[in-house]
Amino acid sequence: MPEPDRPDLHGLSPEVIAYIEALETEVAHLRHRAPAADEESPAEPLEPNEPPTTLNVITISAAGLAKRTPRHLYGRQRRGGMGIFDLEVSAEDRPAFVVVADESHDLILLTSLARAFRLAVRHVVEAPVRGRGQSLLADLDLHPGETLAAVLPAGRGAAIALLSERGYARVLPAHVVGAAMTPGTTLYRAPEFGPLAAACWTPSDGDLFVATQRGVAIRFPERALPLPGGLAIRLETGDRAVGVEAVYPPEGESIFLLGADGRGTIRLMSGFAANKAPGGGGKVAVKTDRLAAVAAAGAGDDLFILSRLSKIIRFGAAEIPAKEGVVQGVNCMALRADECTALAASPIQTPV
Repeated sequence: MPEPDRPDLHGLSPEVIAYIEALETEVAHLRHRAPAADEESPAEPLEPNEPPTTLNVITISAAGLAKRTPRHLYGRQRRGGMGIFDLEVSAEDRPAFVVVADESHDLILLTSLARAFRLAVRHVVEAPVRGRGQSLLADLDLHPGETLAAVLPAGRGAAIALLSERGYARVLPAHVVGAAMTPGTTLYRAPEFGPLAAACWTPSDGDLFVATQRGVAIRFPERALPLPGGLAIRLETGDRAVGVEAVYPPEGESIFLLGADGRGTIRLMSGFAANKAPGGGGKVAVKTDRLAAVAAAGAGDDLFILSRLSKIIRFGAAEIPAKEGVVQGVNCMALRADECTALAASPIQTPV
């Protein structure tokens, strides 16, 4: 029996649309449909789950509500699928961060004022894929108006790079946010640099890739930044910095750039020349006016993309053609009355 045409859902509330999409997703998963011929709208059967792993997918809302779920409970879909519902949040909140970390490790929580806190992954409540979380911020001594701005798994590099919305950056040795760190340690001068936008681990001797909401980016040697920090990218009026990633070795690496519209591309750094110093105006890295996030990713990684309506999709980065030049990107997540808010890349094989 042929399927009926999907009616026009324009005018319905986002909550009603989200519920309809959830039902559609469940039907699609039960049918295990074959891949569609149209590359831009592939079908989305779930692949068999990986063996049990101690890696957890941690999803966190803008207000600090969080849960963790074993990574193997997230089946892989095909690029362009609708995803499945994850963290349950109120209508006033929205999912904002996704991190993959081992349950025996710590998280580094970074605030809008560039203050740092450590939290054991096991202290995050464990819940099903579609489940409720608990507040991470209740025990943190936050200042009025201070919010969560970035979350990193602990111990992934020799240094940590911080990027402000105004395009300023600072690199600090990893021990600054080590186990002996004083909770609430300030990592840069927020009144001068502006609110924290993003952070990443670095090897301390590679390049930094800094991207803005309009898809403009700059790459420069990490060691070219002054020790107190400084301007990383010169922003045009109305633009803001949204992502930073380490590029090491300087050639051969690739960066995944995700737009809020669900389209993304993998840029090979062999096609993105480095500046000799930070502080320049940058150049177009991807055709978008609303870049949501960036992550270092290659063919051996899985990507986890989170949306404003709390959907999450997992698929292999190998499904995205890697490009040396500027492109608009391919459809990574199907969105209706929704937008992408966060992403994480995780190696397909569990680390030994």
